[in-house]
Amino acid sequence: MQEKTLKDIQQEVDRYISQFKEGYFSPLALLARMSEEVGELAREVNHTYGEKPKKPDEADNSIELELGDILFITVCFANSLGIDLTEAHDKVMHKFNTRDANRWTKVNTEEK
Repeated sequence: MQEKTLKDIQQEVDRYISQFKEGYFSPLALLARMSEEVGELAREVNHTYGEKPKKPDEADNSIELELGDILFITVCFANSLGIDLTEAHDKVMHKFNTRDANRWTKVNTEEK
């Protein structure tokens, strides 16, 4: 499968949503959906890495699918507000690379 850029993903989601009269949900509804999906991810992480095993009758979900759901909702949210996620990512990385430049212990690449 060919790798996709964030722009590709945003366009793919927009093509999907554009085929429906309802279009994108409101920002508040998207935030509620995102919160639901984060809760589902938390449940899966807790089942996989925590002390709470699944009940025998619980559906098989996966961390991968829950992260995919969160990505889809994030892209819908960005598209609905006209936000370019590549630009948003670049701005966030700039912030981390400047504000947090010396916050963490760096790996010494010479030791490898």
